[in-house]
Amino acid sequence: MASSVFGDLEKLLAHADSKFSLVNIVTKRARQLNNWIRVQQQPPTDRREYFASEPLVDKESINPNKAVSIALDEIAEGKIAYHRTREGIK
Repeated sequence: MASSVFGDLEKLLAHADSKFSLVNIVTKRARQLNNWIRVQQQPPTDRREYFASEPLVDKESINPNKAVSIALDEIAEGKIAYHRTREGIK
């Protein structure tokens, strides 16, 4: 089973430039994972019409109803890349 990353903020911040960015990364990825969860609940014949991003961590060790936890695990393992697109607002 995957270890919890809630208590290891430093490990998570190694993959983002600030806490604010980290929250944005987790939020965006959790939304993508929620879409995947909804698609998995549909009959297989209806799934082909939807795009859903599968979890990047071991699917056997996750709780599919906890998208935020999955997103945090993915970030902690370095599976989600983050690059700032521009420097500050001028």
